[in-house]
Amino acid sequence: MTYDNTLKYLVEQYPEDFIRYLLASEATDIQILKTELNQEPIRADSVTFLQTANQILHLEFQTLPASTPPLPLRMLDYWVRLYRQYNCDIEQVVIFLKPTTSEAVFIDQFTARNTTHRYRIIRIWEQDPEPLLLSPGLLPLATLARTDSPQNLLQQVAVQVSMIEEAATKQSISVCTQLLAGLVFEPEIIRQFLRREDMRESAIYQEILQEGLQEGREQGIEQGIEQGRQSELRLVMRLLTRRLGSINSQLQSRLQELSLAQLENLGEVLLDFASEADLMNWLNIIES
Repeated sequence: MTYDNTLKYLVEQYPEDFIRYLLASEATDIQILKTELNQEPIRADSVTFLQTANQILHLEFQTLPASTPPLPLRMLDYWVRLYRQYNCDIEQVVIFLKPTTSEAVFIDQFTARNTTHRYRIIRIWEQDPEPLLLSPGLLPLATLARTDSPQNLLQQVAVQVSMIEEAATKQSISVCTQLLAGLVFEPEIIRQFLRREDMRESAIYQEILQEGLQEGREQGIEQGIEQGRQSELRLVMRLLTRRLGSINSQLQSRLQELSLAQLENLGEVLLDFASEADLMNWLNIIES
């Protein structure tokens, strides 16, 4: 999630740089839309709304080409929800960050019977670095651009970072540059050109770190709950088998869908069951 948080920060802090680079236009009145879209669960990496042009720029950053559900279907889903909500022109751009030969990074449309949806694909390692070197918000991405001499490009980016006059901005861009450069460079090479101290001192690094830790904690809690649910399910299944004998596959499927709390309740009452009919009646009651 570090890369997602880094890119989210760059887009939200420097939306005009991304708009200028991707749409070749200037915009001064820019609103950053929330990333959550209607009919959860679905979350876009970055959605930028250009009020002056009545247009949405939807950016998706992908470190790996693999995606569940597949990226083309996700892009169609995003477009439909955005268009339903805002009813305006939508420009969708997927930016792949890490070099790969996977065919997935060349797919730029969703196709099914009677339905075709297209979007733009950018493989950042094929892009000319020069336009990226012109704007502070794009400097971190420049480290991933096309070059015959990666270390020279990294040095060039570091020089541009050092020329940023405002100290806090310089520090934040330095941190984002180091984080994204980590996709293609070893840490010791990055340290040759950029100050490691910026990472520890930067407020944006601490913010990104805390967001990542929070997401990790939330995922850990969710995983813990699921592990507990699976353990309770195995226990309940053993008790039911000893009480009622073999449980038919249909009932087993329904038991698989029960929450941890429901399984705990079932564990308390199942000793009163005399047959599968009792179990079925109990399931019908909690599902009604």
